[in-house]
Amino acid sequence: MDDPTSDRAPHEAPNTVTDAVEMLRAHGYVAEFELVGERLTSTSGDASCHVAEAVVEHLYRFEGPSDPGDEMIVFGLRDPVTDVRGTLATAFGPAADPELAAHLSDLSRRFD
Repeated sequence: MDDPTSDRAPHEAPNTVTDAVEMLRAHGYVAEFELVGERLTSTSGDASCHVAEAVVEHLYRFEGPSDPGDEMIVFGLRDPVTDVRGTLATAFGPAADPELAAHLSDLSRRFD
């Protein structure tokens, strides 16, 4: 079965969070990042950079039609030291992780 997201470029608007992550993976964003203290660390351990150093290459924001709990954001990030590309998907708004929420607005502002 063909993957409908594999031919789409990361600058095209995906319909769901899953579509966004799959589309980015198809374009080389294979690591999964998580916030550990002040660092974005890949779950595989091959990349780690201070959150302020991460390069924001793609950003997709999803809002639920009626439920604020459906607000999600997907980042396509690059660690500038290792050049590892990956994704960070998280809730924003009222459902956001308080530790991560402080960094989300900074990451969003740095997106070109």
